[in-house]
Amino acid sequence: MSWTRVIVLSLLTTLLILTFSSVMECAAVRDDSKEDNSEGAARQVFMPESDASNFFKRRSRRSVRYYEYQAEQRVRLSADERRREYNEEQRNEYENYAEEDRDEQNERSREINEQLREYHYDGLYPRYYWFH
Repeated sequence: MSWTRVIVLSLLTTLLILTFSSVMECAAVRDDSKEDNSEGAARQVFMPESDASNFFKRRSRRSVRYYEYQAEQRVRLSADERRREYNEEQRNEYENYAEEDRDEQNERSREINEQLREYHYDGLYPRYYWFH
């Protein structure tokens, strides 16, 4: 019950303040000591159409330097992309070579170990007795 009273009172005070503030704005006294120069103000803000179009044409054109910069950027980006692709290709080739080389070395060492086991086997003991 007390919350509703507080809310109603706050709404009423807000409404009262808003009503008096609008009345006060309407009752403000104008300063007539200055002349009303609406045409002078309009001249300061607005300009002739030809001047405005020239201004925007001048502003919309980009300098030659900007286009040169853009062309340099495109050349630099394409060179970076080619270098990246070349490095990736070289890395893939090296990885493939290294993998094949490792496989060959593993196969050779496996063959050599097998030959050594065959050579040292005397038939009296089961093979690979050191694993039992």
